Amino acid sequence: MTLQSMTGFARDESSFGRYRIVWELRSVNGKGLDLRLRLPPGLERLEPDVRRLVGEQVTRGNIQASLTLVASETKLEAVLNREALDAVLSLRAELGAVIDPAPLRLDTLLGIRGIVEIREADESPEEADARDAEILECLARATAHLRQMREQEGAALADVIARQIDRIEELALAVEKDPSRSAEEIGRRLQQQVAALLQDSSQSLDPVRLHSEVALLATKADLREEIDRLKAHVAATRDLLGKGGPVGRRLDFLAQEFNRESNTICSKSNSSAVTAAGVELKVVIDQFREQVQNLE
Repeated sequence: MTLQSMTGFARDESSFGRYRIVWELRSVNGKGLDLRLRLPPGLERLEPDVRRLVGEQVTRGNIQASLTLVASETKLEAVLNREALDAVLSLRAELGAVIDPAPLRLDTLLGIRGIVEIREADESPEEADARDAEILECLARATAHLRQMREQEGAALADVIARQIDRIEELALAVEKDPSRSAEEIGRRLQQQVAALLQDSSQSLDPVRLHSEVALLATKADLREEIDRLKAHVAATRDLLGKGGPVGRRLDFLAQEFNRESNTICSKSNSSAVTAAGVELKVVIDQFREQVQNLE
């Protein structure tokens, strides 16, 4: 499966009879799938099918979908009000002895308000169903285009994230190989600190207690666990990038784990080189998190 960005735009246009159909889809980042629809009045019945079609292509993002339906011409029909006509004819019959008995002309009837109404012709159920089917076909093409654009941006994001992961791995290895992490160097530094403490102190220190304290400090200064976890997170990230699909949330969780390890490395550091690597780790991890938050 390919990665998808959560940002994208798609437009598709179609025609059916006298109608011009236009769908526009806009997608931005979101915690889940939030679809906001703008449908012309009278087409609200299409909403379940619209949500189903969009959900088949994307699983995350704030999406605005708007449908424009324009009729190139208006189909009119004349509707006769039978009740009004019967009332007029009944009145004519009642007044037949006092008015002109000539037959009523069509233009006379049309001039009487309420006899004939000119209105837009209603579509037959078959015509409405066929038009709705074309609207949904147009939407299916638009959502496919949106997915394609999101996948293209997802591929570009994957390249950026892969380079960032490479850099995180390089920095983790630099910390691992730094001479200050060796047992000999840790012991030497602690010996210097203890010697300075003994020199400035008027009291002697218990050798046994001193030994245990030195061992505790050495354990606290060791970065083995943090480095191992960084390597594990790097491998997990590469695995997710390789699998593809909607992995944005899991990558965002890994970004938090990366940040936790880099903080610990900085707090435990006993050399300027390790501190510098830890600070750069934090910068790269922050950039990594910004990118993965754009992924589906």
